[in-house]
Amino acid sequence: MKSRETAVRLKRHEVEEKSRKVEDLQRIIREFDQMASDLERQIQIEEDRTGVRDHMHFSYSTFAKAAAQRRDNLRQSTEGLREKLAAAVRERDDTVEQFSRVTQQVEGREDSRGPRRERPFGITALR
Repeated sequence: MKSRETAVRLKRHEVEEKSRKVEDLQRIIREFDQMASDLERQIQIEEDRTGVRDHMHFSYSTFAKAAAQRRDNLRQSTEGLREKLAAAVRERDDTVEQFSRVTQQVEGREDSRGPRRERPFGITALR
């Protein structure tokens, strides 16, 4: 009985851990997307301020060039994180499926033991 409870507890912990990982990756992706969007706005403002929109032009703002580079790096990082997120979601779903199988097995074993028998002095035991 203890080993089954331990197995269920361990699987539950594993499911929670993988769910936290998925949530963390989703949060990081949202933050990176927001940062990239903020950089895009800053680039737009800088281009409007200077009047130069061609990034190859000699008088293009160095701030806008640096912000564009940071934005591009964030987008690349986001793409890598999206791939990790997809893998993490698959792992979480597999673990949830395993957890449900384990809990069904434990419940099935408890049901197959049948009803409890009464013992003398009010002590009950499982068959």
